Amino acid sequence: MPVTIGVDVGGTKIAAGVVDEDGTIIAQRELATDAAEPNAIVSAINKLTSELRAVAPAATAIGIGAAALVDKARGMILFAPNLAWRDFPLGDLVAARAKMPVVVDNDANVATLGEAMYGAGRGGGDQVMLTVGTGIGGGIVINSELYRGVHGIGAELGHIVLDPHGPLCACGNHGCLEAFASGTALGRMGRERPSDAIVALAGGEEITGAHVGQAASDGDKGALELVREAGWWLGIGLVTLANTFDPERIVIGGGVAERLGDLLLGPARETLGDRVVGREWRPQIPVVPAALGNSAGLVGAAVLARSITKTVAI
Repeated sequence: MPVTIGVDVGGTKIAAGVVDEDGTIIAQRELATDAAEPNAIVSAINKLTSELRAVAPAATAIGIGAAALVDKARGMILFAPNLAWRDFPLGDLVAARAKMPVVVDNDANVATLGEAMYGAGRGGGDQVMLTVGTGIGGGIVINSELYRGVHGIGAELGHIVLDPHGPLCACGNHGCLEAFASGTALGRMGRERPSDAIVALAGGEEITGAHVGQAASDGDKGALELVREAGWWLGIGLVTLANTFDPERIVIGGGVAERLGDLLLGPARETLGDRVVGREWRPQIPVVPAALGNSAGLVGAAVLARSITKTVAI
């Protein structure tokens, strides 16, 4: 059975794996991301893919999902809010070392592809996915195809502006969904309104979204309030997406969403139900957690790699 290698490059780690046509991960490796050094990220990708090719020498191609605006046709990273990449030829650099075909796309696009084919979106028709992690990414499936827009950089759903006077986002705008409902946003909220439990978990270090999330999971009232607020903002973003695309299903993935579960998704579902247009007569839009967990991007990137040599139907 043909296999391909999928690589998921996030703000904090790089995960890579060999995946077969059934979506099964045969082997997997992981390294921390040096977000400030683009060439270090390339070296890490090369190390991971080299190790995986030793395990699976029959691998035919490499797919990479990166937390960035990507020119897929050229394998070029145009801009990455949480990584030090600007006009960076990632695809060519990895291909030169690997000596095999490489394709690069946005990380949320490939996660959407993975979930649509093998996860929570399977059989779900037109759908939207949000990945809630360090930042917020998005992917849209219309008529069984990923929507990328005319320039290939569409579906940047985390950068829908909800409040132009809101907090500064990593993209440079103010008040993006990412600035209100991501792990980075939770960290900012925790620093602005710390509870004793959050401060204790930080242990003198800068408060992060992980500290807020852990305190909320432990039942701390102050942290729970911050997570509910982030969930409310996430719901406002879902209202905008539902009113625009009228999807059959909304899938929520990403590390923050996976760790917090209904603490975050509960308020989001409630806000969507209260505010979506036509709520009196339209069927409720299911908001479901991603089924592939942290593997969605890796699996989707491997699916993307298969598209180099053949059409992949969702």
